Amino acid sequence: MRKRGLAVAGICAMLVVAAACSDTDGGSPAAGGGPQSSSTPGASTTPGGDQSQTPSADPAAANVTVTPAKNAAAVRPDQPVKVVTSSGTLDNITVSDKDGGKVSGSFNDAKSEWTSLPQLKPSATYTVAGSAQGSDGKTVQISSTFKTLAAGLKLKASVAPLDGETVGVAMPIQIYWNNPVKDRAAVEKRLSLKTSVPVEGTWHWMNSKQVNYRPKNYWPAGTKITVNIATQGVNAGGGVWGSASRQIDFAIGKSVVTKVDVKKHTMAVTINGKLARTIPITAGKDGFTTRSGVKVIMEKYRTKRMDARTVGIQPGDPEYYDIHDVQYAQRVTSSGEFIHGAPWSSGSQGTENVSHGCVGMSLKDGAWYFAQTLRGDPVVVTGTNRPMTTGNGWTDWNDSWAKYKAGSALA
Repeated sequence: MRKRGLAVAGICAMLVVAAACSDTDGGSPAAGGGPQSSSTPGASTTPGGDQSQTPSADPAAANVTVTPAKNAAAVRPDQPVKVVTSSGTLDNITVSDKDGGKVSGSFNDAKSEWTSLPQLKPSATYTVAGSAQGSDGKTVQISSTFKTLAAGLKLKASVAPLDGETVGVAMPIQIYWNNPVKDRAAVEKRLSLKTSVPVEGTWHWMNSKQVNYRPKNYWPAGTKITVNIATQGVNAGGGVWGSASRQIDFAIGKSVVTKVDVKKHTMAVTINGKLARTIPITAGKDGFTTRSGVKVIMEKYRTKRMDARTVGIQPGDPEYYDIHDVQYAQRVTSSGEFIHGAPWSSGSQGTENVSHGCVGMSLKDGAWYFAQTLRGDPVVVTGTNRPMTTGNGWTDWNDSWAKYKAGSALA
């Protein structure tokens, strides 16, 4: 994520430390590491001079306070950097790390105060730079450095969908953390969305290492979405600190909603609100019943090997199979249910269920359907007494809206 940052300058500089290690719960600073202040603001008699001198007695001089103080150590990454002048204005304030990464911040209306976002990297050295002009017309430069505390563990995010991807109308946004999040509310406050059309939605914690987002209803076709994961500097609890932020942009494609009726052996495909095709299918036979519920296409394979050993059926079992070239295969559950072309069951398609749980159809229909769909398209299955279970695929749409919203740490 692109960041801006500004830094501080002044004829007279008061350097205040607000740096401290926190306990694993993000509570009070450890003893000896609490906020500190220099006893008096420093003053520089010449531009760029030492900021630890006696403050100027001239009320027109641009006495400046910088927080954290110069050479402060163990500064909390979730604390803002502040630069304040008692007289005059600030200009060109930057706060940057040794790799050139800048911290975003903003001035107040009078340009007498600059405050950064609380998004510092742990284990980093920052330089504050800029200038201040007092009401006496004199300008000085300031350079100050400080170090942030070392994180026990660093928090980073992996995201689906991918940046730049176009996905289906049921695609949940999924953020996977590399370390467990103890303070879910603190992290969730750092997550935000921008959509090209108004959309009501919510975050929902699947567990301590995954948080998802879905709208109340399917995404409107054609929606453009930006996800901001501004977790750099966040205290996630348990000694885990955010070490990076990310921005993901993706789009929603056309609306393709599939309804599978296992009892009727049919699959109806609706595209942009109009029924496009009804396809004869076969589904899971007794002992391998296809699950009912709202599924979401997770993966698409032009050709896929399907070996029954992956679902616990071993060679020698009468139900064992190993098909190397299943065509037009689209995964809808983690446990192994697919929608695919199945020429071997052509005599049963539309009349009976003979599969091991997958939805099979002719190669011609399989090719057509494969060309219509995107990762994230919904597949609504009815007609069986075997329901979907949470986490067996992208199961966000099987909860009521009220229940899903209750999964937010901010609900």
